[in-house]
Amino acid sequence: MAYSQPPRSRIARKYLDILFVPGGMGQQAMMQDREALAFLGDRASRSGYVTSVCSGSLLLGAAGLLKGYKATSHWATRDALRMFGAEPIDARVVVDRNRISGGGVTAGIDFGLVVLAKLRGDDAAKLTQLAMEYDPEPPFHAGSPKSAGPAIVEQAMSFMAAAMEKHAR
Repeated sequence: MAYSQPPRSRIARKYLDILFVPGGMGQQAMMQDREALAFLGDRASRSGYVTSVCSGSLLLGAAGLLKGYKATSHWATRDALRMFGAEPIDARVVVDRNRISGGGVTAGIDFGLVVLAKLRGDDAAKLTQLAMEYDPEPPFHAGSPKSAGPAIVEQAMSFMAAAMEKHAR
């Protein structure tokens, strides 16, 4: 059977299974970019799932896509979600209707498994988790502000602030 292109008008209205917004240091500048925010709003309106990891949730918020939703982000930026009408949740992954958000870098693996389960079922996610031998046992209990302690949190905040300042230049 030959594959044929759908009519051009159908391509323009294509439905997206997932809109995914990553985080990172460049996210702050993007939050002021009207064109990028409009792009996200347009694509989100045609997406089955609107998702983010880390500070990418702030971009979704800035685009007006988290108002009235529960969401998470990297611990250092999570509370900023309130500015956009979202309810910040201290969790590695938050699912609220068709919005899925993940916390910091390592929560991205948990996020990916949750998205996979939504798209292909729990067994597909479990098989993938086993295939990549994802069975975390961190060597230290300092992976969140609650377990790291105030001195380490303060050092981390200073480091991140300096890195963001350097990135901005």
